[in-house]
Amino acid sequence: MLEDDTVAQDRMTGSEILVKALTDQSVDVVFGYPGGAVLPIYDAIFQQNHLRHILVRQEGGAMHAAEGYARSTGKVGVVLVTSGPGATNCVTGLADAMMDSIPVVCLTGQVATHLIGNDAFQEADTVGITRPCTKHNYLVKDIKDLARTIHEAFHVAKSGRPGPVVVDLPKDVMTALGDYLPPARAQHRSYNPQVKGDLGRIEEAVDLLANAKRPLIYAGGGVINAGPAASQLLTNLVDMSGFPTTLTLMGLGALRASHKNFIGMVGMHGSREANMCMHDCDVMLCVGARFDDRVTGRLDAFSPDSKKIHIDIDASSINKNIAVDVPIIGDCAYVLEDLLKVWKSRQVKPDGKALSNWWDQIDQWRTTKSFSYKPASGIIKPQQALESLNVRLKERDDVFITTEVGQHQMWAAQFLDFEKPNHWMTSGGLGTMGYGLPAAMGVQIAHPDALVIDVAGEASIMMNIQEMSTLLQFNLPVKVFILNNQWMGMVRQWQEFFFNGRYSESYMDSLPDFVKLAEAFGAVGLRASHPDELDSVIDEMIDTPKAVIADISVDPTENVYPMIPAGAAHNQMTMSPDDQAKLDATQKSEGLALV
Repeated sequence: MLEDDTVAQDRMTGSEILVKALTDQSVDVVFGYPGGAVLPIYDAIFQQNHLRHILVRQEGGAMHAAEGYARSTGKVGVVLVTSGPGATNCVTGLADAMMDSIPVVCLTGQVATHLIGNDAFQEADTVGITRPCTKHNYLVKDIKDLARTIHEAFHVAKSGRPGPVVVDLPKDVMTALGDYLPPARAQHRSYNPQVKGDLGRIEEAVDLLANAKRPLIYAGGGVINAGPAASQLLTNLVDMSGFPTTLTLMGLGALRASHKNFIGMVGMHGSREANMCMHDCDVMLCVGARFDDRVTGRLDAFSPDSKKIHIDIDASSINKNIAVDVPIIGDCAYVLEDLLKVWKSRQVKPDGKALSNWWDQIDQWRTTKSFSYKPASGIIKPQQALESLNVRLKERDDVFITTEVGQHQMWAAQFLDFEKPNHWMTSGGLGTMGYGLPAAMGVQIAHPDALVIDVAGEASIMMNIQEMSTLLQFNLPVKVFILNNQWMGMVRQWQEFFFNGRYSESYMDSLPDFVKLAEAFGAVGLRASHPDELDSVIDEMIDTPKAVIADISVDPTENVYPMIPAGAAHNQMTMSPDDQAKLDATQKSEGLALV
């Protein structure tokens, strides 16, 4: 008998219980790779029609695919891998999901319980290895705990600040017989994150914002993680207040790029107006961001004259890097909803004259056009390639962008416009090369009719190029848009700036022919080497109804600007040489101090 004295159904194997639990959690797709320890699970998957399994080519690809799926849908991504190397190959993806708050449940096979600790074939201490890079992890030793543990894992992964959860599954537990426990009877008793913010703190925040002379709203990926309602509430606040708003790399799309109050991305490679605004503001409202080092720059010079309000569901993020004046622990959607209610009930009217003067200053900073670049005859500039792509993407309704990591990632953030949340997938916190292609694969699985483009560099794409084979197997029309400068571009840029041009091991001198490589994988290969070829190649890439690799040869000497060097403050940005010369001349003519 079950605990509530209802008649038990026929007993099920652990593998059948697992599949049933996943189905009851509304899982429709699992990314994985089989091996000895998980063969009973794969046999159970074979005998059902609810779960779709996507066979990747390496377990790391499964993790990134699940991240792309999760980030683009708001659902939990699911991974299934075998013991030993299957589990250890997932560690980078787990750390990536942990840093960027992506909800993933990773199911790892394990040797039979009586073999654990005996150095059995393909045994690894998965729980020990993954403890530092997961939100939580489990080792299931008893069939009686299996269903409850799976349901708990999903609750933990998607509740509070989302993150990855590992469930380690010994082979004998998967073949044992047991009873199934439905989700309604497996509620987690101890993990119930605070979602409603303290009303007194919210009222303090409104007081500060109402009296601000130079306000700034600074929003991050937490707004997107909180669901579409949070992005809409953020937009409502921006509309109601008229305040300038900046977004982090992970927050792009939380406020539409075309919004008149959006002043660009903030941080190391953010716009001049966003960074200067962050430095000079007197009240800062941080929503769902964590003041990471790529945003703050030099801590002792960060926004020195501002009062800071921080909304975050993760209490450990508050006062971790930057001391704040008004901490508000809670889900962004709930807190923004209450903040707007207080704002409306008090009929807050910001200081119109001060706000107008503040916008005048911001518009003056904007005149620098910090993302401008100098076209060159006969050679494609990487910024030009993305501008051309952006023009064509505006004609389409549903476009998802993933990136690898490096210069191309920063240019994509600068030059592509995101009008809604969950359409931008990039590795922000960990900076994982090789992320973009498998992430795009996961996005395409979730959105089969959408246009999915991986903006890549020729170095990063080689990290997980084997997943092109997965695209072929499942007929996924992902487009890989390579900005090929024949260097590890960001490494080369730092070596140029900080190591006197000693380009140690950053030149890619044995690259494949990407057109032939695409064809070898059964995809379409395209190439543009001259500006005159760019638009037609982009059009063909978009219109081709199958996977494409577009190899775009770009200027190998181009650097990403602006840039806040390590150890510098926001008002100490390095501009491009041409932009810096113009800025210096303007400031000299106006009698201003150089910035």
